[in-house]
Amino acid sequence: MNSHVVANLARGVAVLVVALTASLAEAAAAPSPLIPRQAFFAGEGRSGAQISPDGRLIAFLAPLDGVSNIWVAPRGDLGEARAVTHEKARPIQRLYWAPNSAQVLFLRDQGGAEDFHLIGADVTTSRVVDYTPFENISARLLKLSTNGGDAVVVGLNNRNGLWHDVYRLSLSSGALTLIWRNPDRYSDVLVDREFNVVMGVRPAPDGGNIVDRIGAGGGAVKLFDVPFEASQTTALVSMAPDGRTLYLLDSRGRNSTVLETLDTRTGAIRVLGADERVDVASNSDGGVGGDGTLILDPRTDAVVGYGVNHLTLTWKGLDKATRADIATLDEAAKGTWSVESQSADNRFWTVLVDRVTEPPSDYLYDRQTRTVTKLFSTRPELDGARLAPMRPLALRSRDGFTLVSYLTLPPGTLTDAAGRPVRPLPLVLYVHGGPDERDVYGFNPTHQWLANRGYAVLSVNFRASTGFGKAFVNAGNLAWRGAMSDDLIDAVHWAQANGIAKPGAVAIYGGSYGGYAVLAGLTRPADGYACGVDLFGPSNLIDLMQIDSLPADWRPNYAQLVRRWGDPRTPDGRAYLVDASPITHVDAVTRPLLVAQGRNDPRIHMAQSDLLVNTLRARGRSVTYVNFPDEGHGFIRRENMLAMAAVAESFLGVCLGGRVEKIGRDLVGSSLQVSAGGDLVPGLSDAVNSAR
Repeated sequence: MNSHVVANLARGVAVLVVALTASLAEAAAAPSPLIPRQAFFAGEGRSGAQISPDGRLIAFLAPLDGVSNIWVAPRGDLGEARAVTHEKARPIQRLYWAPNSAQVLFLRDQGGAEDFHLIGADVTTSRVVDYTPFENISARLLKLSTNGGDAVVVGLNNRNGLWHDVYRLSLSSGALTLIWRNPDRYSDVLVDREFNVVMGVRPAPDGGNIVDRIGAGGGAVKLFDVPFEASQTTALVSMAPDGRTLYLLDSRGRNSTVLETLDTRTGAIRVLGADERVDVASNSDGGVGGDGTLILDPRTDAVVGYGVNHLTLTWKGLDKATRADIATLDEAAKGTWSVESQSADNRFWTVLVDRVTEPPSDYLYDRQTRTVTKLFSTRPELDGARLAPMRPLALRSRDGFTLVSYLTLPPGTLTDAAGRPVRPLPLVLYVHGGPDERDVYGFNPTHQWLANRGYAVLSVNFRASTGFGKAFVNAGNLAWRGAMSDDLIDAVHWAQANGIAKPGAVAIYGGSYGGYAVLAGLTRPADGYACGVDLFGPSNLIDLMQIDSLPADWRPNYAQLVRRWGDPRTPDGRAYLVDASPITHVDAVTRPLLVAQGRNDPRIHMAQSDLLVNTLRARGRSVTYVNFPDEGHGFIRRENMLAMAAVAESFLGVCLGGRVEKIGRDLVGSSLQVSAGGDLVPGLSDAVNSAR
């Protein structure tokens, strides 16, 4: 074969290789099939598996006639599950087993007003009882013991809306017996295994807290002070059976919260767990010590394991047995996991496993046999679907803080060796609420939905987010419109500089404080957001911070709130609140805005959104306003969640150009009302008409 033939053949092979490579790349970059919104927001899945104290039964939440209810099944046969509640309006969001395994309990409000009643359902007869049939209350479930009895401890503010008294509730008779009358100064209490009130937390005038030891006769002795700076990162956990060993999460005298024991007689402290990067046992709902971040022995209330959540969640055991459990679950989970419930003898655990690119699933763990058995997928409609991985990031703010963040790219996105897309994408900045909450690594239905529509999705733990030490939390004090918003745009600029975010194609989306961040971002023109989706965000901080505007049981902590959010009673405080209020800068809003509000919201009153929308409309600005008459601070009816997603998706499609599933019939069954700008969202007016 001569040299010309060889050369031509080589060139041909090279061309073929290039063509094949390009073809494979194109195939790899092909968008995933459009997953119906219903799979993300209105599926038929089960969730929240709870093992009964006696270990015989499993209760879980699942739809019944479209509304989340409690179902119960034998531990070894979920196919025999039957509904024991029959709620028709408000979905049940969380369930609790009674100590005797004969009843399941839940909290229910009316239309999102947060006037919670404690409800019980008999697992044999399905008889439902409202154990707290009082008006204008918000009941608290304070203690569930594992002694097999039929009593629990509840907090009731029926005497004084600001303060909760403590009662023993007999589940068999419904009788409420007063255990401890609040002297109208304790915002929180700790109850031991014998149903004694042993600790009380009272707000201090400077915004800190004072922790008192409560004696058998009701008398109180101060145990320690919690300075204002540590007030959001210090929490009581449990009292050991010896009556003197207190487990607590403590940031006094240090930056990051540690897990420790305090001998309440001698004052001796023993640190059990610490991490310099983050608070021990921080959680996504704000503060420390919440569900899923501590493992307690149900037989003693001793803490036996704790979570450390920096970029991702890891577990540490405090005894040999728990360390073995953690090793078993780490190997079996192949992802992050958290304990959802434990039997009274601590043999059985229900565990939620999260692998990000598949729906979370509930498992049963038998500590005796070391077996881990899958119970169910929480979103079976997404089983086998092409979902997106989440990338944890440690970004830097302009003044040197670490901003733990999470990035999701559309499934199949071609990326370089650094994980950056080969072409910049439209980006949605998805902002958490609180602001004293945090974003975490894991399956996130909003991230997955938006990524499936072709968007990069970025969530940022801006200063004031909890879990990253008290210096980070306190850096957010009086910084809503300033440094907190700077953190968000710093992360966006990082995404733009790294070729992730397409210039001019960044939307900001969030609820509660996240909704405020949307409004603040759109009133800071230099931030350059293309549009915003504001879910029940405050527009007028002066009105927000009037003490009479706050929920009643928030008011005892008013001194702390005003130091963090702004004090309308002082000239400097009013000046800050006026300047930080989006309504003050409403003339700067020139980009499209979608506003959504629950009519019964007790935290961010509907008047906040009404004022904003009416002011924008008077100036001829582009705004769409939808509200839900049967919702409060957050939308929990699945028909309403689906409707909200449908409207937001169509809105973002116009703004950013992503893929859109037509609204179609996704408003049917929802209470959504369009108060303004329905014609600005493609298909919205027609969908409203067809849903009637």
